[in-house]
Amino acid sequence: MREYKVVVLGSGGVGKSALTVQFVTGTFIEKYDPTIEDFYRKEIEVDSSPSVLEILDTAGTEQFASMRDLYIKNGQGFILVYSLVNQQSFQDIKPMRDQIIRVKRPLLKPLLLNSLNMHFNR
Repeated sequence: MREYKVVVLGSGGVGKSALTVQFVTGTFIEKYDPTIEDFYRKEIEVDSSPSVLEILDTAGTEQFASMRDLYIKNGQGFILVYSLVNQQSFQDIKPMRDQIIRVKRPLLKPLLLNSLNMHFNR
C-alpha cells in the first residue's frame, strides 16, 4: 500500500487539529487544546489504489519552529492553514511557505482558509 506523508502547518489556534481530526475521524473538536505534535493515519484511495495518508499535525507556537525543517524534509505534501478571523495567522504562514520552498523544490503550495464560519461578515 502506498503511503503519503502530509504535514499540516500554521499558527496556534487556527484550527489545524480540528481540521485534521474532522478529516480523519469525521468528528469536530470544539475545544482548543494546543498541539505539540500529533500523528494520524487515514486509508484513502488514490488513482483507484488503496493508499495511506500519514498526517503530521504540528505545533503552531514559535517555540517549536526549530522542528519545522525536519517536518518539511520528511513531508511529501503540505497544508498551510490560517484563520480568516486572525490576519496575523495569514502573515505567519508566509515564512513557513518560504521554508517549504527552501527545503523542498519544486512544490505545489496548497493554502487552506479555516474558521470562516466564525465571523462571516469580516
